[in-house]
Amino acid sequence: MKRIVLLLLLITMSFSLTGCGYNQIQKNDEAVIAAWGNVEASYQRRSDLIPNLVEVVKGYAAHEKDTLIAVTKARSKVGQLRLGADVINNPAAMAKFQAAQGGLSSALSKLMVVVERYPDLKANQNFLDLQNQLEGTENRINVARQRYNEAVRIFNTSIRTFPNNLTNNFILHLPRRQPFKAAAGAENAPKVKF
Repeated sequence: MKRIVLLLLLITMSFSLTGCGYNQIQKNDEAVIAAWGNVEASYQRRSDLIPNLVEVVKGYAAHEKDTLIAVTKARSKVGQLRLGADVINNPAAMAKFQAAQGGLSSALSKLMVVVERYPDLKANQNFLDLQNQLEGTENRINVARQRYNEAVRIFNTSIRTFPNNLTNNFILHLPRRQPFKAAAGAENAPKVKF
């Protein structure tokens, strides 16, 4: 009779150990760690990507700006020259006129090369692409934070409910995880300067 009671006791204990939640708590803990890694990866992506994109946009915008300023200045110089019959007989005035026209031609040829390569100037598109990348990166960060908080919620619930709480209190001693909370000043969007 003692053998049967002992056997029943062992069977009962083995079933109770499978329901102790040890493995589930470990899985939930690993999910929290992985979710936090995703949050860090999203921040790293922003740290790597955004400054480079900003520099590319600034560089291209400067190239377009320089080209357009050169055309505008050359056109202004040509517009300041007063043409008359005396230009033909005045070598200095003719040289000045030709220099102004040459400057305008040079600036226009640079502009035409840009226009031929790119039918429309690209800085506007680059700014739109930068805006899309910023929005996409911030969305990725937000999704990673939400997933982390969900993993934390599941983990914290698993170590606080019966019988997992007994397993955690007597065997694992894992603390509750803290969900992601906004940092001070997070209500203000990051500033991008050009």
